[in-house]
Amino acid sequence: MSFKQNKNDLLKFSDEVLEALNTGKPVVAVESTVISHGLPYPENVVTAKKIEDAVRAGGSIPATIGIENGHFIIGMTDADIDRFASTPGIPKVSSRDIPIILAKSGMGATTVASSLVAADLANIPFFASAGIGGVHRGAEKTMDISADLIQFTRSKVAVVCAGAKSILDLGLTMEYLETHCIPVIAYASDNFPAFYCVSSGISSPHRLDNEEIIADSIEKHWKLGNNSSILITSPIHAEDAIDRDEIEIVIKEAMVLADKNNVRGPAITPYLMKAVGKATEGRTVKANMSVLISTAKLAGRLAKIHALYRQKKPIAAFVQA
Repeated sequence: MSFKQNKNDLLKFSDEVLEALNTGKPVVAVESTVISHGLPYPENVVTAKKIEDAVRAGGSIPATIGIENGHFIIGMTDADIDRFASTPGIPKVSSRDIPIILAKSGMGATTVASSLVAADLANIPFFASAGIGGVHRGAEKTMDISADLIQFTRSKVAVVCAGAKSILDLGLTMEYLETHCIPVIAYASDNFPAFYCVSSGISSPHRLDNEEIIADSIEKHWKLGNNSSILITSPIHAEDAIDRDEIEIVIKEAMVLADKNNVRGPAITPYLMKAVGKATEGRTVKANMSVLISTAKLAGRLAKIHALYRQKKPIAAFVQA
């Protein structure tokens, strides 16, 4: 590995990412949980590279983030990706876990929340994710709310995603975002999407089709003194989507079984996702790949336009490309 280090000794950059940041080129941060906790080896390597290729196709430099030897890796090399993909037992690291994993000098796969911490520290203004966490169903009893939502209030990063997973209480998730003043923009769509589903059935507070206005909205949000995220959603491609009513039936049945089997806390999400995958006969695998790629490509495109906007360079030619 060839890394250069910036003033923050918790960060180690790849040469490509550091050069991009130093010269004003657009960079998009990507989490590493999909590598260590997604598909089996070597399919996880192939997927990680497809995500990075999608960011590049959008016009930006990918910065896949992980934790190793007491540092955030900001921009994994091919060797890093292969190591994270093939090493068993790498913990999934959320925001609360970061200082402990760093202090122990162990390896860690970053989630949405911990990736936002790293991206903000590294001054990377964009992050791509298939879907964010949110308020879980039954949260009025369990207080189960994703750290992603908390981190949005703390990290100055534009998050591009396909909404939140259908297994969540999406109404309460949107209420939480509103309460904490997190702007939500639906790109070229009227509704807040639901990961595998084109729509959650909930209208987005803002629809924007103009990419330059999105870039301006991001800058205005931060110029207003906010040190928080801005959320930009784009739905899954219709041909890869799963019907919302079909998913809802499966989730409700799985929730009953989860309660009966005393499935709680962090175990509930994989339990429900597995139930949905089984009921849809594996169609969720195709849907998951679809949103991983489409959100990465859009993030690359929006980051490129945002970089041009900051540099006061012509945007029209890129937008039309």
